[in-house]
Amino acid sequence: MDLELITIGTELLLGFTVDTNSAELARILASHGIRVVRRTSVPDSEHAIRDAVHEALRRTGTVITVGGLGPTKDDITKEAVAALFDGPLAFDQEVWEDILSRYRRLGRTPAGSNRSQAMIPRGATVLPNQWGTAPGLWLEGPPGRVVMLPGVPYEMRKLAEREVGPRLARLVATPAPIVSHVLRTAGIAESTLADRLGDVDEAIHPLTLAFLPQTAGVDVRLTSWDAPLEEAKRRLDDAAQEIRRRAGAHCYGEGATDLAAVVIERLERAGLSVAVAESCTGGLLAGRLTSVRGSSAAFMGGVVAYHNRVKTQALDVAEDVIAGHGAVSEAVALAMVRGVQARFGVEAALSVTGIAGPEGGSEEKPVGTVWIGIAVREEETALHRVYHGSRWQVRERAVAGALYELLARLPS
Repeated sequence: MDLELITIGTELLLGFTVDTNSAELARILASHGIRVVRRTSVPDSEHAIRDAVHEALRRTGTVITVGGLGPTKDDITKEAVAALFDGPLAFDQEVWEDILSRYRRLGRTPAGSNRSQAMIPRGATVLPNQWGTAPGLWLEGPPGRVVMLPGVPYEMRKLAEREVGPRLARLVATPAPIVSHVLRTAGIAESTLADRLGDVDEAIHPLTLAFLPQTAGVDVRLTSWDAPLEEAKRRLDDAAQEIRRRAGAHCYGEGATDLAAVVIERLERAGLSVAVAESCTGGLLAGRLTSVRGSSAAFMGGVVAYHNRVKTQALDVAEDVIAGHGAVSEAVALAMVRGVQARFGVEAALSVTGIAGPEGGSEEKPVGTVWIGIAVREEETALHRVYHGSRWQVRERAVAGALYELLARLPS
């Protein structure tokens, strides 16, 4: 089954509220084999709501609206939808009793405006909302099927999980869940990864493949749309194995796997400890590693050497090296990684020095220039990178780059 979502609220279009409901609802529906094919946001305008629902019904026949069921004057979803079904709103005593009961349990008295939440479109089925005062509504007939859900995220999610998803699934002749499998990569550009995977999308048909660039890397999402669950899992596992083979060491995990967690796990397994020296990342690298539960098994500590004086005093970077090559250079990155490795007595070390911007760049060293130093026992190297984006993005990408380069040099 295909359907459309319409999120309602002027605050969504002004950017004051982020629409998390659509993503949550789409995931719930996908687990029942129901595909969201379009998502629309409209303001608190009866005309805009009515037109959006009308057009969506013409395309798919089934629409879910989210928002506009509250007690205030700008909550007008019911009025807009009822007009499409040529039915008035009518007071529902049972819904009103539920609202009164909820207020009594809270030791409060409802406002007069709460009575509007008991006004129900003629012919609608009430979806009881035990988590709030606005019930969900299911209205079906010419010109289609409309499900109305409250905009409060927790209430919306509960109604979707317990009422809407199961009800819609029963309308699907042979329900098959929409199942996805995500592979995580680092240290490789999206275009390069696409070249490596080549014609894999043909090899894994009927699964679909999507590239999802993130600040720290590229995720590859595989999706099964119409197979029974066990068959979908088998297809996804086979496809994931092929993608891992083609992506090689760049593929470091699946699902929500964290790159720093993989680095810590690999260090611990190899019996290695690590320390970091940071300039432009200002402690982000150490923070990323220490965010991993149990990281003390491998992470010893770090030095934020933002000022050149700290580089010389804390990491023994020679002043003439900085003067001769500049703070953002291969020589300084190597000196920093040697210094932190010696200071902490660790087998592995990382250093990061760069120009995060927005100022400070030059023609020779533009904003985004980063040198990453890596040492594993006696082997050391420094890598030059130029990252694009905001100051935050450059720093995040430098951290991810450093973690990946260390991971690539650790025993598998």
